[in-house]
Amino acid sequence: MNRAKTLTLTAAMVLLTAAGSAYAGKTLDAIKERGFIKCGVSDGLPGFSYADEKGNYNGIDVDVCRAVAAAVFGDATKVKFTPLTAKERLTALQSGEIDVLSRNTTWTSSRDSAQGLNFTGITYYDGQGFLVNKKLGVKSAKQLDGATVCVQAGTTTELNLSDYFRTNKMKLTPISYDKSDESAKSLEAGRCDVLTSDQSQLYAQRIKLAKPDDYVVLPEVISKEPLGPVVRHGDDEWFDIVKWALFVMVNAEEMGITSKNVEEMKKSANPDIRRLLGVEGDKGKDFGLNNDWMAVVIKQVGNYGEVFDRNVGKGSPLKIERGLNALWTQGGLQYAPPVR
Repeated sequence: MNRAKTLTLTAAMVLLTAAGSAYAGKTLDAIKERGFIKCGVSDGLPGFSYADEKGNYNGIDVDVCRAVAAAVFGDATKVKFTPLTAKERLTALQSGEIDVLSRNTTWTSSRDSAQGLNFTGITYYDGQGFLVNKKLGVKSAKQLDGATVCVQAGTTTELNLSDYFRTNKMKLTPISYDKSDESAKSLEAGRCDVLTSDQSQLYAQRIKLAKPDDYVVLPEVISKEPLGPVVRHGDDEWFDIVKWALFVMVNAEEMGITSKNVEEMKKSANPDIRRLLGVEGDKGKDFGLNNDWMAVVIKQVGNYGEVFDRNVGKGSPLKIERGLNALWTQGGLQYAPPVR
């Protein structure tokens, strides 16, 4: 075989290999055969993933998985939620115990590469902070030299904490716990001076304390914590569906489409709205889904603003301001690619 033919054959094999690896996973086929999505969530974090007394899950992370179920099955209820600790979560995804992890998990370089995972987007822009009892008299994290700090094990929080104290030449005594609730109870019991975690988690834990008004979140934000859903490497088809289930909700808010007006908005003359709602074009075929799947997601779960408000925003006990999680058109960072 001459050199030209060898190069041609080699190039063809590379293309076949690349295509094979891109669609090597059979996640979607397995999910359709099973009849529901296996979603990993937290073991109890109000606003993000939390089971009520009847065992019904609620939260931003929960709604992301419901959006994926609405996309795949046309039914947002076809999800089984698996509560996981921070230590368990990545292993559960890597081993195939769950199909998607939607558990206030920070997007980092190592998780996105060496650990064989793909983050599909950012559901919540967060940052690490500190929660203290007001009686400690501390107004700033710079006053925490020598503090005993409660921290959740198996998280990016541990390294951030160490880096912050080392950078500011302060000493600390960390106490690690597997569950976030254990960390909060230790703070309440006085076993530590301060609790550190993502600020969203601090607000969520504070409302679970017996006297939440006795505690305050300090002003410093010491890290970037972009939180989002995660899938395994090796299945681009599934990766695309999970990624775009979130993008659909962000785009819907920007276009003014809500769970209440989605049917009326199908009459719009705006081509972007018509494509998003499946009235024009064939965007379902691109994903191996029904053509109206994006409209179904919005109708059954809501747009991003609706999801945010009812879980952590003004319609929730947490009352968290949109801040960085506002749309890009309103001074925030939430921005989704167009449906074209």
